[in-house]
Amino acid sequence: MLAIFHEAFAHPPEELNSPASYKGIKKPKVPEETLEDFISHNPNNTFSMTFGNAAVMAYVRPPTSFPTPQRQFCGFDDIYCLFLGSLNNLCSLIRQYGLSKSSKEAIFLIEAYKTLRDRGPYPADQVIKDLDGSFAFVVYDRKAGNVFAALGSDGVVKLYWGIAADGSIVISDDLDIIKEGCAKSFAPFPTGCMFHSEGGLMSFEHPMNKMKAMPRIDSEGAMCGANFKVDKHTRVNTIPRVGSQSNWTEWDHH
Repeated sequence: MLAIFHEAFAHPPEELNSPASYKGIKKPKVPEETLEDFISHNPNNTFSMTFGNAAVMAYVRPPTSFPTPQRQFCGFDDIYCLFLGSLNNLCSLIRQYGLSKSSKEAIFLIEAYKTLRDRGPYPADQVIKDLDGSFAFVVYDRKAGNVFAALGSDGVVKLYWGIAADGSIVISDDLDIIKEGCAKSFAPFPTGCMFHSEGGLMSFEHPMNKMKAMPRIDSEGAMCGANFKVDKHTRVNTIPRVGSQSNWTEWDHH
């Protein structure tokens, strides 16, 4: 899985961008180069979509013989979703949202996102917390220009993010792609957390606690991005809520 979003609307955490990326021999790459690298790893089995200068989304198609697809990519109503893993409670979720029994995880997440964005009374952290399984996903709302990503709390599915040469945010489960494309400016995506281009990074397991960045130091002693973790000593005043007149971009952190 690979998703790249221009910094103008993705607003990645500043701590991801390490000055050390531009001091070594290996420099960060522009998004076009990272996409080429990703495709070259699986030249005959990769699907990608480019949305002008705003975004790139790509994934490797799972083998047809694979019993339960672990990688999904779909789009509906100008909303696109990359999904990794599986949801154990998918059947109950699609009944709750009134979806077809044949719906997969990616289409469910698009519908859940639309419900929260347009009319859902539930806070985003609660909806994601109710997902039972091992998962990672990225949702791109092309019309609104919003990015939403999350990683399950069990640590089975891995996800990484970093900063490209032009400041774009890069998200992938392929660590080699992240390292090649972002040089020192990358980190593991924190488990049990979600990121929104406007709301920033927060924990859906501990929504009352703020996130803090811990500097990452490589074997050469150079700072390389940051690890993000829940700061159990610092709390926010309210749990973010999503009402009928607001959407996922309007979490109340105050």
